[in-house]
Amino acid sequence: MSDRFACLEKMMAIWNTSEDAEIRALTEQALEHNVHFVDPNHNIIGREAFVAMVKQVQALIPGAAYTRTSEVDVQNNFCRYHWAIHRDDALVMSGFDVSEINDAGKVVKVIGFFGELER
Repeated sequence: MSDRFACLEKMMAIWNTSEDAEIRALTEQALEHNVHFVDPNHNIIGREAFVAMVKQVQALIPGAAYTRTSEVDVQNNFCRYHWAIHRDDALVMSGFDVSEINDAGKVVKVIGFFGELER
C-alpha cells in the first residue's frame, strides 16, 4: 500500500492499542478533525467522538484484535477493504468498510458494514 494510504493502517492501529496517548496521536495523524464514522451501531463526527467510540467498543470486547483481511481496493479517493475482529483466536465479527480519504491522505469518512453479504 502506498504511503498515501498509510492513514488506513494507522486507523486500524488505533483499534489495537489501549494507550490514550497513542490513540490520540494516531487519531490526529490518520483522521481529519471532522471525520464522519458510521456503522450499524454508530454515527459520529469528529476525532473526539471517534476516540470515545473506540474506547467504548474496546470496553465491550476487551482483548480483541482488529485486522484488515483483504487488500485495499482504491478508486479516486475511495477505499474498500474487509476486516475482522478476533478474541482468543475466535472470530467475533467480520465486515467491510468504504473509506474516503482526502488528497492529504487523511480519512474523512468511514462507512462500515457488518457481516458478509448473502446472495
